[in-house]
Amino acid sequence: MSHTRRTFIKTAALSSGAATMFAPSFARSREVSDLRLPREVWVAGLSQEDLVTDTAEQMLEAMLGFMKQSAVYQPDIICLPEVFITSNVRQSYTLEEKISHSEKAVNALSAYAKSNSCYVLAAVYTKERGNVYNSCVLLDRKGEYMGEYRKTHLTENEIDRGLTPGLLDPPVFQTDFGTVGVQICFDIIWDDGWKALKEKGAELVFWPSAYGGGKTINLKAAQHRYMVASSTRKGKAQISDPAGETSVQTGFWEKNLYCAPVNLEIAFLHAWPFVQQFGKIREKYGRKVKITNYHEEEWSIIESLSPEVKVADILREFNLKTYDQHRADAERAQDEARERLMKM
Repeated sequence: MSHTRRTFIKTAALSSGAATMFAPSFARSREVSDLRLPREVWVAGLSQEDLVTDTAEQMLEAMLGFMKQSAVYQPDIICLPEVFITSNVRQSYTLEEKISHSEKAVNALSAYAKSNSCYVLAAVYTKERGNVYNSCVLLDRKGEYMGEYRKTHLTENEIDRGLTPGLLDPPVFQTDFGTVGVQICFDIIWDDGWKALKEKGAELVFWPSAYGGGKTINLKAAQHRYMVASSTRKGKAQISDPAGETSVQTGFWEKNLYCAPVNLEIAFLHAWPFVQQFGKIREKYGRKVKITNYHEEEWSIIESLSPEVKVADILREFNLKTYDQHRADAERAQDEARERLMKM
């Protein structure tokens, strides 16, 4: 956008009257908090499937309406589809007009985030120093700008229309529930950004997109062993777990919205040899811990179901290694063995 990124959401006044179109504000009561696991995160995603409006203003109103429906669950974070504000809209807009509508959308979403005490990922156009980006702006629970990811792998058409690719170093964002990252649509064909987010500690990666992605979303989640949540302009929006399975999705009866919990208090393991300790873990922790085994892949996921139990403590107590640690240690041993071979 034409002004600095940290001030751009202040460009339009947020009148008190505008708040009437948002869902009522929910105080996060102690009663609700006590029912949640320490790292239980409620995620909402949107799809524009079968949704077409005449104008960008109408699209914003429609998307805020779906967000209002999710408010009964008090989602911690809501993600909107790729450049949603002028997509599936009959009226044509110039690039500068799309930027202007994006600014208005971010202001409205900032007010919504503040009113509902949730994070919002607004996938919109942004502009800085004359360059226009396909971006995803993260707003915190107070509606304040936290940062943005700029789509790295643009299509030829996007570049021809005047967009600039983002840097080959995607940021991660520290929220009050964990570390999140973003990839956008065409980024899914490349693996560099997804891998970089894993190396930076991302636990939950959002994918605002023009299409559903299908099995590819599950593949990315399994490949990098983190949660992936999508929001789409067409097709299904979904959450994929680290085993590459779809945990929730939009569909025939719920075309435009999902809202569901994910548990980030988990560890992903290569089953062998650590499966030998699982009986002892179950004997000690019982219902407080869930262990899911994927027998053919020899994967295991250990999940805490109790505020009293931290997965990291279980790993230390039973001398277990995460999948990533196990692989890193094996690679180190391989390198050392090759070095010894070279010296012979």
